[in-house]
Amino acid sequence: MDIGIVGLGLMGGSLGLALKSFPKRYHIIGYDHNREHMRDAIELKLVDEVGDFETIRGCDVIILTIPVDAIVETIKMLNGVSRDTTIIDFGSSKAKISESIPKSLRRNVVTAHPMTGTEKFGPRASLEGLYTNKIMVVCDIDKSGKLQKRVALKLFRDIKSKVVFMDAREHDRHAAFISHMPHAVSYSIANSVMKQEDAKNIVALAGGGFRDMSRIAKSSPDMWEDIFRQNRENLLRAIEAFHRELILCRDMIENREWDRLHKWMEEANTLHDIL
Repeated sequence: MDIGIVGLGLMGGSLGLALKSFPKRYHIIGYDHNREHMRDAIELKLVDEVGDFETIRGCDVIILTIPVDAIVETIKMLNGVSRDTTIIDFGSSKAKISESIPKSLRRNVVTAHPMTGTEKFGPRASLEGLYTNKIMVVCDIDKSGKLQKRVALKLFRDIKSKVVFMDAREHDRHAAFISHMPHAVSYSIANSVMKQEDAKNIVALAGGGFRDMSRIAKSSPDMWEDIFRQNRENLLRAIEAFHRELILCRDMIENREWDRLHKWMEEANTLHDIL
């Protein structure tokens, strides 16, 4: 089975590594608009070969691991592929992608979101086992064809992902809180420090807590601008919920309400009872 991976960064490169564990089952063909990424993918053995977009169109399975706005446009460019072709997107927001798929192509497409990644990007960020035991959210599966469902779910099992089914709009509401808003917060933390006159001295004191909270601020602005745009309404609601809690924290400190602050912190501790 020929697998075409469009986008050879962290997600695409790591996917190639995972699928190359099955050399008799999958032949991996990579494509990226960045030619250096394609050269790196061959050098790092992330794919078996690279090709142009027309080569990708002829693959049995086409997997899009590119920014979400590019996914919307690229799926349209795949109109006319075989009815047996399986197209899988790995976008971090789902509703706009799902709703923008041409009707003639809808049964070809399985929309998914692997809940994994790092703040690094590019082929050299690829990791073996990136998808192992990680959640793979599959959205609007009833709109995909029977063959496409079977092919996609087999592939997800092969890379050892844990599949969860969800409505695309429900996914976007939840992702706003557990992924998109935390990125906005991390960017805000980083900028709040960098705008101080003594930013270097502040960072010199940085321990694990600051590094953990600011780590994802190193994520690609190109990718996250697109995600913020596509999931704008849900993200704004999540930011507002976070803002209310931050204001509450500020007010309790300002008013020296230490007992109330302590109870508020204890309530936050209970999150880890369900994680």
